[in-house]
Amino acid sequence: MHDSLNNLISLAGNILLGKQHQIKQALCCVLAGGHLLIEDIPGVGKTTLSHTFAELLGLDFQRIQFTSDLFPADIIGATIFDAKNHEFKFHPGPIFNQMVLADEINRSTPKTQSALLEAMEEHQVTVDGNTLSLPNPFFVIATQNPNYQIGTFPLPESQLDRFLMSIQLGYPGRQAERSLLKGKDRQSLMKTLPVCLPPQQLEQVQSRVFDVHASEPLLDYLQDIVDYSRHSTNYQLGLSPRAAQALLHAAKSWAFLDNRDAVFPEDIQQILPAVAGHRLRQTQSSTASAEDVVAPILENVFIP
Repeated sequence: MHDSLNNLISLAGNILLGKQHQIKQALCCVLAGGHLLIEDIPGVGKTTLSHTFAELLGLDFQRIQFTSDLFPADIIGATIFDAKNHEFKFHPGPIFNQMVLADEINRSTPKTQSALLEAMEEHQVTVDGNTLSLPNPFFVIATQNPNYQIGTFPLPESQLDRFLMSIQLGYPGRQAERSLLKGKDRQSLMKTLPVCLPPQQLEQVQSRVFDVHASEPLLDYLQDIVDYSRHSTNYQLGLSPRAAQALLHAAKSWAFLDNRDAVFPEDIQQILPAVAGHRLRQTQSSTASAEDVVAPILENVFIP
């Protein structure tokens, strides 16, 4: 099982050069059963990461390019009258795939953004009063450009909270970029990727992740982190109970990737920026990095 996971990380690293940590973060999110938000400037590999994971996991993949004129029906689907059979027929939208890339999600209007809410949270959508289940497994990887760029609509807190983790890719290092310039086209390389963890095996891994042990002192540490965020003057709002659950699930997944059956405090510290950074709003700064946002927590909350 862990050989397959290590092989997946290695193969993904051959596509996204110099991004081993971000690849592990993305896999951690998938194993925890959450959705991933990638915020960065265009051209650093956000779409490539999503497509690479779809190939390596053997998942049905669909990309939705979010624009200002995109409508909710373009995501969910629409009921159209079939003149031949004299009946209305529902035509599923791209959301009915196992992995959906919501590309540049903050370039669409809030009404269209909210169309993802029920799908991400409930793994189902409601059309004409009928509830339709989405495939299993089901993951949304959304990318967004920095909010200071022209033509963006910032995601509201309720939407951000649906993402288990948020990461940034950043520019590649000089050596990685040289290899990228001298290497083959990434799209061509992706077509040669094998399936390392098919959907049925992925579901088995996810069930094992939830069985990773979290001791009582470990839960004390996690709750101390959450309590600090709620009472500290550094933040406008603290972490919600849903955020606390996300932190635990991600920490279990990180421990599992390190081939351990118990969560260590270091696991929480490793994944805290990705889980809490997009959920917390500092009282004095709105442009700090995720690491800077959670720095006061790591400095002031001691391990029991």
